[in-house]
Amino acid sequence: MNTQFNRPKGFGEILDHTFRLSKSHFTKFFLILLIVLGPIYLLQAIADFMSGTNFFREVGVGGPWYEQIISGFDQSAEADYEEFTPTSLIANLIFIIGGLISVFVAPVGGAAILIGVDRLRKKEEFTVKSALKQAFSRYWPILGSSLLFGVIVFGMIIGPIFISGFVGIFGAVANPFLGILMAILLFLGFAVGIGYFLTRWSFFFASVVLETDSPGLSRSWRLTRNRGWICMGIYFVFILITSSVSFAIELSFGLLLGNSVLLMIIGDLVSLFTTVILSVGFAVMYFDLKVRNDADDLDEMMDEYTAIQ
Repeated sequence: MNTQFNRPKGFGEILDHTFRLSKSHFTKFFLILLIVLGPIYLLQAIADFMSGTNFFREVGVGGPWYEQIISGFDQSAEADYEEFTPTSLIANLIFIIGGLISVFVAPVGGAAILIGVDRLRKKEEFTVKSALKQAFSRYWPILGSSLLFGVIVFGMIIGPIFISGFVGIFGAVANPFLGILMAILLFLGFAVGIGYFLTRWSFFFASVVLETDSPGLSRSWRLTRNRGWICMGIYFVFILITSSVSFAIELSFGLLLGNSVLLMIIGDLVSLFTTVILSVGFAVMYFDLKVRNDADDLDEMMDEYTAIQ
């Protein structure tokens, strides 16, 4: 077993291990996501081009270059509302259908990356094909558990939003400043609480993929015992890093390309890149939790001792 996986790691070590794994095996991980989501992104790009969006650059006319780019975004948005043609209708349907399909196939990509990291942990060779094949073999448990988790997320979010809005509206009647302040504080409190509980349940996915434990929520809750806040902090750092990278790259290319098809393709590729980091980071966190809770490191030493004897 890879020695980097068989000992508990600190906050910084998890981040470092994630980025080293992502860098060393980026081609395979990226290719997995490209195979799963690439056809959907390509189809959506073709639909966008068919609807009239320029491929290389979409800018307005007149004024400095930055005003032309902003005008290009405005004109594209206006065209979406004003030009109702059979072509635009088909393009919109393709976008909607593509988005729905991605909900059902995206978990397979994450599962395949998780399987790939698991094989690296065991010092086994893995191919993109074998990882995807194993991920598809667990498709229905993965889909069912993911949909259940999605329902839980929706239920936990919609309630606090309604309560915060209710408090803000009725509190503002008595005192506008106090009402808005209470609504904001209440919303932030709910956000932290929801984030904590979702973090505790989030490792259900790895349990379903690797341990054949469906839906895996109770298993995830046990794994994250005494590590909930730390895992939540690591999630926050990963999201902050990947969001900053996405924003910087898309903003830079957006200034050059405007609201073009090429910008959309670049955005999709950046999304795949950041998803690789998040998926590998999730896997590293999961195996760290297993070492802490299941004593995998002791099992490995016992296996090695038996082999020597």
